[in-house]
Amino acid sequence: MKAMVYERYGPPEVLLLKVVEKPSPQSNEVLIRTHATTVTSGDCRIRSLTMPVGFGLISRLVFGISKPRQAILGTEIAGEIEAVGKDVSKFKVGDQVFALSDMSMGCYAEYKCMPEDGALALKPFNLSYDAAVALPFGGTTALDFFRRGKLQRGERVLVNGASGAVGTAAVQLARHFGAEVTGVCSTANAELVRSLGASHVIDYTKEDFCRNGESYDVIVDTAGTAPYARCKASLKEGGRLLMVLGGLPDMLQIPWVSMTSSKKVIAGPAAVRAEDLRFLAELAVAEAFKPVIDRRYPFEQITEAHRYVDTGRKKGNVIIRLQHDDESWQ
Repeated sequence: MKAMVYERYGPPEVLLLKVVEKPSPQSNEVLIRTHATTVTSGDCRIRSLTMPVGFGLISRLVFGISKPRQAILGTEIAGEIEAVGKDVSKFKVGDQVFALSDMSMGCYAEYKCMPEDGALALKPFNLSYDAAVALPFGGTTALDFFRRGKLQRGERVLVNGASGAVGTAAVQLARHFGAEVTGVCSTANAELVRSLGASHVIDYTKEDFCRNGESYDVIVDTAGTAPYARCKASLKEGGRLLMVLGGLPDMLQIPWVSMTSSKKVIAGPAAVRAEDLRFLAELAVAEAFKPVIDRRYPFEQITEAHRYVDTGRKKGNVIIRLQHDDESWQ
């Protein structure tokens, strides 16, 4: 099968199209024929090993010290089940599914095996593969942080970086849960963020939300530009900073914040749960959650997609389409 492989850390050009062995599902796995995957900011950080402050050495220990341990990137996949292991009972051949492989990655390929008990769910019938593959990463990240942050109906939520994959999901989900949402983004993305359900939009090029006198129950920082030291005055008593992206020094402050104030900082990797994918699928069927798609690229142009995501200007999700030899796009 074809796969996009990288054998060293570096710029987008380290990604190479190669032919590798097609996987076979183990007894508890399904084999997915990939129709779409994505390029996330996380993929780009792992590819280049450009990590938040303090995580360089840790990242090498996780992903490979001198070269990548997993040669195939990609964490989101949507496609059709081609084969199932002998013990699989929840899915069958022909099922259209979407999934999040998380740290195991491997989705930049024509085929991918996933455990049936992993973060795998049936594709919403009203979404294309392109749209379905944009659900998992941003949606599950926002859900997990809101769960840990104990978001309540009626609370004031600010989403910093509201136009990215996690940000667009966080705006919609916070609104769905009954919060009053303020989104922080650039001038170009203000209308998009407002259309997703934000009651207020702050253009960070014109206004610093940390200095406007407003306060919030929950601040979601998806951009890594609002550490506690900067935004603590914008948190109400009992407020929570959900630090989706942050450096090690910021995380080391978390116990001190808890001991010396009523406020909390919540950080760390988001948990990946199959029930969250099913919940997102239900919202998508009800048209209460709409994945935002910025650009689409064919599989062979994944380097260009990485180059674009590296600019930091993407809105929502960047989709990679895979066309198999025996099919064509409609």
